Amino acid sequence: MRHVPLLLIPFLLYNAFAFVIFEDYEGDFREAALFGLPLPSGAAFQLTVSATIIIMALFLLSFEMVKATRIASGAVSDHVLATAIFVVFLLEFLLIRQAATATFVILLAIALVDLVCGFAVSIRSATRDVSIDDG
Repeated sequence: MRHVPLLLIPFLLYNAFAFVIFEDYEGDFREAALFGLPLPSGAAFQLTVSATIIIMALFLLSFEMVKATRIASGAVSDHVLATAIFVVFLLEFLLIRQAATATFVILLAIALVDLVCGFAVSIRSATRDVSIDDG
């Protein structure tokens, strides 16, 4: 379970909202308010489905970055799965009408950052792990 890409969660949530919860994809489910909160300034803050999914993806991205710093035998499978989730995001964006939204593009960008930074952190960590004895 620890090798499952955490960005799969916002991907599945987006698809659940787009295809199951809000079956009428002509409506804009992303702007549906989850809850509202009156602020002392007099403004009314509303947290939307879109913002919630993006915030969750950003938090999960931070956990993915921490996972990338581990030097373990499962690092390769983590990279393969991160690549797979990015490819799935990209294919859905290109081929599925409900994914042609700014919210989904942001999720796609977060998956790309996860992929690139995961490789960069692992490569950097691996070079520090190598020791050469001159003696």
